[in-house]
Amino acid sequence: MARKVGIYTRISRDDEGEALGVARQRTDCERLADLRTWQPVKVYEDNDVSAFKRNVVREEFELMLKDLKAGLIDGVVSYDLDRLARQPQDLERLIEIYDDRLRLEFATVTNDVNLGTADGRTMARIMVAFANKSSHDTSRRLKRKHLELAQQGKSNGGPAPYGWRKDDRDKVDPEAARHIRAAQKEVLAGVRIGTIRTRWQEEGLGNPRAGTKRMAHHHVEHILTSPRLAGFRIYHGEILHGEDGKPVVGEWETINTSEEWEAVCAAIAERKHNKADQTLARKYLLSGIARCGLCKSKIRGQVNHKWQPDSKRAQYTYQCSKVNGGCGKVSRVGEPVDKLIARLVLQEQREKVATTAVPTEERWPREEELESLLLNVAQLIEAEKAKTITVSTLLQLLPGKERERDALKLERARFYKEQKQAEAKGNTADLNEGEFFDLPIERQREIVLDSLTAVIVHPAGRGKRKFDPDLIDPVWR
Repeated sequence: MARKVGIYTRISRDDEGEALGVARQRTDCERLADLRTWQPVKVYEDNDVSAFKRNVVREEFELMLKDLKAGLIDGVVSYDLDRLARQPQDLERLIEIYDDRLRLEFATVTNDVNLGTADGRTMARIMVAFANKSSHDTSRRLKRKHLELAQQGKSNGGPAPYGWRKDDRDKVDPEAARHIRAAQKEVLAGVRIGTIRTRWQEEGLGNPRAGTKRMAHHHVEHILTSPRLAGFRIYHGEILHGEDGKPVVGEWETINTSEEWEAVCAAIAERKHNKADQTLARKYLLSGIARCGLCKSKIRGQVNHKWQPDSKRAQYTYQCSKVNGGCGKVSRVGEPVDKLIARLVLQEQREKVATTAVPTEERWPREEELESLLLNVAQLIEAEKAKTITVSTLLQLLPGKERERDALKLERARFYKEQKQAEAKGNTADLNEGEFFDLPIERQREIVLDSLTAVIVHPAGRGKRKFDPDLIDPVWR
């Protein structure tokens, strides 16, 4: 009876995605199996998968080991030993199975190594060690090449990030860039990334991965805060700085100015780390803003589960709930209250705009001070390289200047954040009621809270069904 063998094929990179390399390996392995009168029963194919990277799991290789250990196949045929293993531990796992199961077959197209013998295993270990060293050398050369490209501000290849054209990753995609800028403006105006993510998912924006039902929060955040937007070159996940201490600028077209990018990053970082400013996601305009006229507890919106699109029932109400520590005696249909408050707030902001000067865009006043400090740090490092100062002297002077530099950068980011936030929030006085309610709920609440500290909802009394605006008392700032 012919011995049943498995054919293992692998190639590290398949940029075209046509699997031509593994197909050629399979043909040669099948020819070798025929010459040995073995019967190939399964092909284990790891296409576009590295055998050198430790964090990569080769699913077909793992399956082949399981089948070999279980006795489902009687041996392995591969094109070359380095297709099977480039890490010594992978080879040792294979050798261990050959130790446990006697008379297993093994063959490669390019050489004659038999894992069934002690000499063959020794030769295999030597060959894999050389293959491993070759991979290390290639990796070192590639890393050096990528660093050189990064220092020159060149792209490192790969698919174009969202915001740039797929056929030319150095040219901006105008439509995608427009969506990015609009989302950044929303973030500065107070809209949550989760709200932006939901809308992008519905509209197919952001290049979501195929088959994903829900776009990841961090994916959207990365798109909106990537240093590439402002032209900064990234290396190993961080902005690369030149010898002058300044960020290396790439050769591609930019979507943001450095000030715009800094403002967005600062706004998101502040929201993530300043827990005092974090607010829960709200579904209703006045949840947590409205207060009971009797006990002054916060009132929250409550959905009416019996509501239907053509029903005359209220879709939601504002209720003082005993569960939340209230008296439970005040309840009001939500929609007319929201419309009243929106109308009053927009009117108040129109009056405010008429008497308030529009702020103009300004440069951060300490820009020259930061530039001088960056130059000073670079000069100190160059002086140590030139041996005009000692390492000890450098390490005494450098930490203080680095702390001062980081403090100035933080101050600059905060300055532009506040400036861009004011621009993003813009002139709400021109909004009509319909446009106001078309805004994301976070933005609506920002506008209301800019004018009001609270809304007092007084009890309507028994039997009264008609909405009375006099029982809604806005508390102005």
